[in-house]
Amino acid sequence: MSAKAVTVSLEDLQNGSVSFSTLEEAFGPDSLGVIIVKDIPASFQELRHRLLSYSSYLGNLPPHILAKLENPSAKYLTGWSLGKETLKNGQVDTLKGSFYANCAFYVDPSLDCAKPTAEFNEENFPEYLSANLWPKAGMPGFKDTFEDLCRVIIDTGVLVAKACDRYAEQEIPGYQKGYLEHVVKTSTTTKARLLHYFPSDPKEEAAEQTDDDWCATHLDHGCLTGLTSAMFINETRQPPVIPMSYSYQPQYLPALQELASSPDPEAGLYIQSRSGETVQVKIPRDCIAFQTGEALQRITRGRFKAVPHFVKGVRPGKATGEDAGGRIARNTLAVFTQPNLGEIVDSEQGISFGEFARGIVEKNTTK
Repeated sequence: MSAKAVTVSLEDLQNGSVSFSTLEEAFGPDSLGVIIVKDIPASFQELRHRLLSYSSYLGNLPPHILAKLENPSAKYLTGWSLGKETLKNGQVDTLKGSFYANCAFYVDPSLDCAKPTAEFNEENFPEYLSANLWPKAGMPGFKDTFEDLCRVIIDTGVLVAKACDRYAEQEIPGYQKGYLEHVVKTSTTTKARLLHYFPSDPKEEAAEQTDDDWCATHLDHGCLTGLTSAMFINETRQPPVIPMSYSYQPQYLPALQELASSPDPEAGLYIQSRSGETVQVKIPRDCIAFQTGEALQRITRGRFKAVPHFVKGVRPGKATGEDAGGRIARNTLAVFTQPNLGEIVDSEQGISFGEFARGIVEKNTTK
């Protein structure tokens, strides 16, 4: 039997009525490691549409402006990057634009990055201790929209964590009561990543393409990754150019028209299940999905396991009708809820999240 994504309601999470069997189906040995939360307040959909529109505006800013948003010393884990990662075939990933922001504002609005510790500071771990780099002009409302959407996702993640704690406290000997909820609710280390998957070039239709041509197969290294559904935009019909005719500063840039669905049904998020299946997961627009990461696997001593996943791009020539021949972009947001740098993620080896994350960053950085 094929594994499938499990869906629960926000109300069930709030009431603490999600069963252990449901959690095992979502995160356990035979699962896809993902749970979808429905019945999110309607404000979420407006925030999602607005922020994912900003992703196209951001990705199409002039190179000299984007260069000012890059932070090489932090290995691009704050601000903008493009072409800094590799796919499984060794090619440089030039189709995925990335904008990282620290979510320390969730804990304390005055914070712009994680709190330093005796072991980790901005000099020796800038990946997590460098301040956010927001566009200074031309993107009104971007920062506020980004932060507001992240707050909704983290609020929901706290409830998912609380449900996981109930399970772990009963099923895992010595599990610290309320630990995962504490991690998600109090972390200044949580990061969000706004992604703009650039359109593939129709001229390269005959070129060799891999299944994970838009995002290489990987594991997340946090606890729970909150995911919005992807927004597909035909950037030929709707060029994401910031209007210059405003006689005043608008509160937000105009939201872009979202395609009803992906022009290529095979494009999107794929998860490799525990049994070796590769399963496409589709997240409804009004829902938030949460996926397991490596830190959660360590915290739960392997009861909830991280799953390999990748993103498959829209194949040139797949679009039909009025979108045929169009430049189709895919935008989405991922929020990586992670422990504070000094929190222990492996009690048996005494490994802190900072130590664990530093090793992952070193391994993933393009040389």
